[in-house]
Amino acid sequence: MTPLRIPNRQARCLWLASQGLGDAPTGPLDLAAIIHDLGFVQLDSIQIVARAHHHILWSRNQNYREPMLDRLMARDRGIFEHFTHDASVIPMQFLPMWNRQFDRMRAYMDRAGWFKGLPDATGRAEIKARIAAEGALSTQAFDTKIEGDRQMWSRPPHKLALDYMWYGGELATCHRVNFTKFYDLSERVFPEELRQKRLSDAEQIDWLCHAALDRMSFGSLGDVQRFWDAVARDEVRDWADAAGLVPVEIEAADGTWSGAVAPADIEARLARLGAPTTRLRILNPFDPVIRDRNRLARLFGFEYRVEMFVPAAKRIWGYYVFPILEGDRFVGRIEIKADRRSSVLNVLNFWPEPGVQWSAARHRKLEAELLRLARFVGVKQIHRRD
Repeated sequence: MTPLRIPNRQARCLWLASQGLGDAPTGPLDLAAIIHDLGFVQLDSIQIVARAHHHILWSRNQNYREPMLDRLMARDRGIFEHFTHDASVIPMQFLPMWNRQFDRMRAYMDRAGWFKGLPDATGRAEIKARIAAEGALSTQAFDTKIEGDRQMWSRPPHKLALDYMWYGGELATCHRVNFTKFYDLSERVFPEELRQKRLSDAEQIDWLCHAALDRMSFGSLGDVQRFWDAVARDEVRDWADAAGLVPVEIEAADGTWSGAVAPADIEARLARLGAPTTRLRILNPFDPVIRDRNRLARLFGFEYRVEMFVPAAKRIWGYYVFPILEGDRFVGRIEIKADRRSSVLNVLNFWPEPGVQWSAARHRKLEAELLRLARFVGVKQIHRRD
């Protein structure tokens, strides 16, 4: 089959639409639908302005507010927490397709050296028995200590045990308080009908790969594998041989072309594709559109890296810098920080992208977005550094 050629601008618009950034972030809010359409939302504890998961959801619909995600998990049981490429919230209806990930993570932990000091089966059973008797518990309910030299990622034995059982699906996140995770028995968190539904490993792989490609609209087999990080590369290759995929060629921002695959309905997707909203948006560094730096650079010509763990003297931009999206291109980046105690959103630095003219109208659009972001995090003033 002759590959379908997708020009760069059309590819950018298709990717943004697939990730919920094609339309203006307004209108009625369906939080569960947003997470379903994204597939998962990465969790992160850093709160420079808002925690990444809240910012990602707000970027799709600015009627979103932070308590809504906690209610969807703790009260409605509409999502569960587990590990994709990182800790994430995942739609609860995906649970039957996630059993292999529980098994994969457990097998990985049994091999991984960073679980050295893990309590044995008896010790883990004692922790689990406490949770069964007392209800959901956080790490603060236990008092075991780290033995030996403290390393950067060292954790006390009880934390190792809780995480081991969480990764393996024996425990589940019941709720969080100030981002502190509370662990409960999985049978008290996961709905019984979903816990009992069993799919073969092949069925789970097929669903995971199709669901990943559906949410990307196009990508390499490596892109498919990395989306959930719940299947191996050879499993993706075997799946692709019989998946009925459409070969495509994608034009990069630099004019080069590369091969990829797309869902069977790719031509229909392209036919109904409209221009993205011209609204200017400040995106989170962990936004799904930003997260894959190689895809970001290839499609948009936008070079970006997270510099939180880079020594200050070696940073190109700053500790926590936000990309600025307008339409189908990135027009700049901005360093901002919320001071909730003083009720101020501080603008620390701003960098236009090379070749992008920042007119008065574009500056007004940025100011409007800063005001919306300030309202979202509950601060009243915006302060710019001279």
